Amino acid sequence: MPSDYIYSVNLNLSDSSFKFKSQRAEDLPTLRGKKARGLSASESQGVRVLVNETVLVDLIVADGGPGEKSGPQPAAAARSGYRARAVGFIHHDPHPSSPNPGMSLPRIKLAIAGGGPSAFYSASRVLSRLPRGTPQGDQLEVHIFDRLWAPHGLVRYGVAPDHPEVKNCTHKFDVTALDPRFRFFGNVSISDAPSYPHNVAMPLKDITQNYSHLLFATGSPRPLALPALPDAIPALSLVQWYTAHPSRPTNPPPLSDISHLTIIGHGNVSLDIARLLLSPPSSLTHLDLPRPVLDVLRASSLKHINIVSRRGPAEVAFTAKELREMLSLPNAALEPIPPELLAPTTTEKLTRQQSRILDLLRKGSKATPGSTPRSWSLQFLRTPHSMSPGFITFAHNILDADRRARPTGTLETQPTDLVVSSVGYCSEPLTDEVGKNWFDFALGRVRNEEGRVMDVLGNVVPGVYTAGWAAHGAKGVLASTLNSAYSVTDMMIADTLESRIGGGGPMNPSPPPGIPPLISSAGGQVIRYRDWRKVNEEEVRRGQALGKERERMGWDDVMSFLGKERS
Repeated sequence: MPSDYIYSVNLNLSDSSFKFKSQRAEDLPTLRGKKARGLSASESQGVRVLVNETVLVDLIVADGGPGEKSGPQPAAAARSGYRARAVGFIHHDPHPSSPNPGMSLPRIKLAIAGGGPSAFYSASRVLSRLPRGTPQGDQLEVHIFDRLWAPHGLVRYGVAPDHPEVKNCTHKFDVTALDPRFRFFGNVSISDAPSYPHNVAMPLKDITQNYSHLLFATGSPRPLALPALPDAIPALSLVQWYTAHPSRPTNPPPLSDISHLTIIGHGNVSLDIARLLLSPPSSLTHLDLPRPVLDVLRASSLKHINIVSRRGPAEVAFTAKELREMLSLPNAALEPIPPELLAPTTTEKLTRQQSRILDLLRKGSKATPGSTPRSWSLQFLRTPHSMSPGFITFAHNILDADRRARPTGTLETQPTDLVVSSVGYCSEPLTDEVGKNWFDFALGRVRNEEGRVMDVLGNVVPGVYTAGWAAHGAKGVLASTLNSAYSVTDMMIADTLESRIGGGGPMNPSPPPGIPPLISSAGGQVIRYRDWRKVNEEEVRRGQALGKERERMGWDDVMSFLGKERS
């Protein structure tokens, strides 16, 4: 930090204004007895401000004494009266009359399992809350471990190719990666055995020995199966096929041999798949789709997709935006839905989203049914019962007073060439002997309470946290993922700096600094973020030569390319 840098704090209190400038952080005073609007005098005591030249936020934290919870959160800062410019972190001083500028603060060296949005939002939050130039910020290290060689998780391997705007969040992730306290280790599985043949396996015990904190942000990458449909293709397999996921199946779907496809599930993923398979291939050539995928789509003989769910139109999980895109397909019309299904009962109270969806379904497709080379349909109140070659059998349902599907006893068999199941996802179980106790196999996610990981007996595991889908299940969008990451990492910081959670956990409170030895010894098998930047630029360059967004690279291609770049 430059020696002439001036720390500046401007606090506007209800009864006075306070301004302070200094070249030394330790000169920042403790405020005592100042009463902010909406706070008692005792609540506003003991506020110490640590600042940093790179962070501009408004923040308030009040302390009523040792062990008490913090006061209003950032959104309430202005309303409560405190406004602090360039605030890095607020420390609660339980003894405001005896300031101790040289106090020793716990060190955080954080390992994050998973490299998707939840992981990067968590890393970004910790780095910004504990900025460089502060005692705790200067000791901070944040390391992301991803079993995939490329970062960004579902943003790269789950977002529909015709939704490139959703990927704009990666710009923020790129900025996060510029912080020298951050490191990305791709192609590393936190497990005793590698997830993929080329993975570097890092046992959980190596993480606990080398880090003070661990956050699981591994998402929900395992599709839920329907026992009645043992031969159905998981929707995830199709998504991984058209996004060139490292674990994608060797063989593409047999689109050249089928004319009718059935998708089980009324979620956004179902509509993403249907939209891609029904769109004219000529409208997809500029998108982020690998050439082999485009070749299969060009050769497709698919004529109709039927999308089925067990409940009614008001209970669908897809959004109005996704539905509107399907209804706008120029070459595939929606078959009309029986009007009685789209008329809600007088006792139903619909959300705004539900009302929009029902209105869109009543209007139907822009294209006239029967006039297009392809078509699609939505069927409701049907649960898969069984399947056989060329057929699928459904059990009919009705909805009870609680809007739950109940079987009527009627069965219906329909012809179809291929069945795709898209009924949800769960997290990958933790296989390590210690980690097994942290996984809830019934719910399919990491066992936790508000982000604090818990063991099988319900005890909080000190230093171990989880966020995003790994914590809450596969639901929500990027905004909810960000909120989860921020709230959990804020809690982790408070738990640590205020000693809210007792010791005795599996993590190392005094971990060795720097990169773990196992990662250092793995050499070029571990992908760093600087490697990813080079690969990203090369994919874009190759794509531009083909008139498209990018041309994706596989593992072997990446290794060959980076080998030349590193030499």
